[in-house]
Amino acid sequence: MPQAPLPSPEGGAASLPAEAEGGNPVERTRAVLARMGAPEALAQPLVAALGPGAAADLTADPWRLLALPRVTLDQADYCARRVLGAEASPDDPRRGRAAVGRLLRRAAREGHTAIEERRLSAALRPLGIRSPGPALTAALDDGDVLVFEVFDEPDDDPEFDGGTLPEMPEPERCYALARVGLAEQDLGEGIVRLNGTSEPIMDSATAAESVEATAERLGVDVAPETTAALVTVALRGVCVLTHGGGAPAAVAHTLACAAAIAAESEVGIALAAPTAQAAAALNADLAALGDRTGGKAGVTAVPLAQLLDCRGPGVFGRGAERPIDAGLVVVAGAMAVGVEHAAALVDACADGTHLVLLADPAQAPSAAPGQVAADLIASRTVAVAQLPADPDPGPLARLADRVAHGDVGHVEAPDKEVVVVPAASGGEAAHRAVQLLTDSIPRALRIPAEHVQIIAATRGGDAGAAALNTACKSRLNPGPGTHNGLDVGDRVLLAADGPGYAAGDIGYLRAREDSADAKGSAGPGLVVELADGSRAAVADPAHLRPGWAVTVAAAHGGVWPAGIAVFPPETKGSRPQVYTAVTGALRHLSIVHAAGPDLARSVRENAAIPRHTRLVRVLREG
Repeated sequence: MPQAPLPSPEGGAASLPAEAEGGNPVERTRAVLARMGAPEALAQPLVAALGPGAAADLTADPWRLLALPRVTLDQADYCARRVLGAEASPDDPRRGRAAVGRLLRRAAREGHTAIEERRLSAALRPLGIRSPGPALTAALDDGDVLVFEVFDEPDDDPEFDGGTLPEMPEPERCYALARVGLAEQDLGEGIVRLNGTSEPIMDSATAAESVEATAERLGVDVAPETTAALVTVALRGVCVLTHGGGAPAAVAHTLACAAAIAAESEVGIALAAPTAQAAAALNADLAALGDRTGGKAGVTAVPLAQLLDCRGPGVFGRGAERPIDAGLVVVAGAMAVGVEHAAALVDACADGTHLVLLADPAQAPSAAPGQVAADLIASRTVAVAQLPADPDPGPLARLADRVAHGDVGHVEAPDKEVVVVPAASGGEAAHRAVQLLTDSIPRALRIPAEHVQIIAATRGGDAGAAALNTACKSRLNPGPGTHNGLDVGDRVLLAADGPGYAAGDIGYLRAREDSADAKGSAGPGLVVELADGSRAAVADPAHLRPGWAVTVAAAHGGVWPAGIAVFPPETKGSRPQVYTAVTGALRHLSIVHAAGPDLARSVRENAAIPRHTRLVRVLREG
């Protein structure tokens, strides 16, 4: 499809015949695209995005092409002129509606949940939309966009002059994709509900005694800060427990003691982590804690998708009609949870449930829209307590602490827990990363390649995730790419929610032993084997991506025995992104460094990733 607009054909609007009675939706859409001058290969993804009526929608509104991120506005304008001729205007409300949707979808991919009207209007004008008002109205009328009115909190109490009420300030209007905006609204209202309906599940003295008894049973020393945090958990409806990268012992102690409090109070506990690999790592820590005395830590982590009975994007079996069967619900790794999953979680918590989020605030916000844990802390409407760092942190924990404070300096690692591998170019960085994965780490550290994850700072470039995946596949599992570019044996990333799995899960593509049970999977007899040993049948092949190397955003919420963090020359990172990359490894981290002084500068100067969200205001409004 041309990147720039082309002249309309003579005779004005292109004549598009009525849709034929026969043919499937893809065939009908292909015919419409051909008359628009658009690639017919777009038919399948357009039907997936717009539904079976895609052909009719495109005929009536050619700018519906912008439902696909790969289509540019110039390309859609060209097709619109082919269809509409002189009627195709830059200020056409249909064009405005599509442009608003495009901007909000891009904002959501960047993590924002809502955009203020003035910012959105300013972004529309460079697109040739001189009057943003009709474009915003058309987007609202379409139903995929919602507007929310919020009032700024006054700095001081209002002054009453002569007994008259002061004028109400003008509300600020924020626009959001409907699914994201409603999820954030529901999340805030759900948090308020849990805070308002909860009762203490134990008094403070009894909770402290339970912690002491559990620590004695497990043969561990529980820090006073951990005890105080657990007392807060017993008393308050919603809590955020913060910790750093060097607190695995404190996290394990907290979970074991929380399980004891739940058991003794007979409310029950449910523990979840963002991904299957994170749940497996938590269970290994809890098992090691119990093995010290031959006992059990009393709780088992499951992936959040399993706890919520995820069935597809935005579809969950758990909810208000079928809530989680536990009075204490704990989610570890909560910085990786976006507003849509958080809203589903809160909806699945019955009135009176105590909800606890464990979060490392130095990490980046979630790959999905929102910054839930950070907004809960900032709102000051929920209880917040801090867990202590481990008393004897290792090299990985010391590195994480340095990065969290804006420094990427050297740390002593006598057992090669942290290794820095310099590279002069992106190509050399890619070569070093593949060599580490396929040879150096398995040979020197006895960590198999399947337990080593490459985390790339960029998607493109010579050492970005795409190039690294191509190189890894050719070395580790060459093949023809039978299944949409993938083969059985490939490591894959699940890029969207599905039945029993969540976006961010990483596993291996396997053939089902019983191919007759393959209905709904990504191909004949195909499943993805996840880190916790479960197997997920992937209904939509579009959910699968190569997973040998993943971006920092895709890696968020996962942990691996060993990690390879790759920073190519074009890295434009931030402190949270670098911190998230280096905290994905449990035993060993190799840093492939080709970014020169820019990496240290970005960690020192770019201390946060700003996002536009509404959750703090929703919570404070109550």
